[in-house]
Amino acid sequence: MDEYNYIPELYTLVDEEGVEQTFEMLDSLVDGDETYYAMVPYYENPEDLINDSGELVILKSDYVDGEEMLITVDDDDEFERVGAIFLQRLEEMFEGEEDECDCGDDGCDCCHHS
Repeated sequence: MDEYNYIPELYTLVDEEGVEQTFEMLDSLVDGDETYYAMVPYYENPEDLINDSGELVILKSDYVDGEEMLITVDDDDEFERVGAIFLQRLEEMFEGEEDECDCGDDGCDCCHHS
């Protein structure tokens, strides 16, 4: 029953222009000395989510004056390499979920298609 009580891990980030935006963290990855985070914009209104581009935001951890900050990945090769790892991991996480059903009714319309 806990799977229905999902609480997203939300972060409000402030960009270089002082604009705040809330993101949901999907995954994190430690690669060598770097820590990367895969996030998507978070919207309270589902209608806003539909209008979003759906792009994965990849940030990495950096320390400035002893304080952790999340920064963009500016190197294209690094971004592509880490992005591919995140996409593979996310596919594995969600693989087959649409086929699973816990409704207990073999005749339901949610997933038991003939």
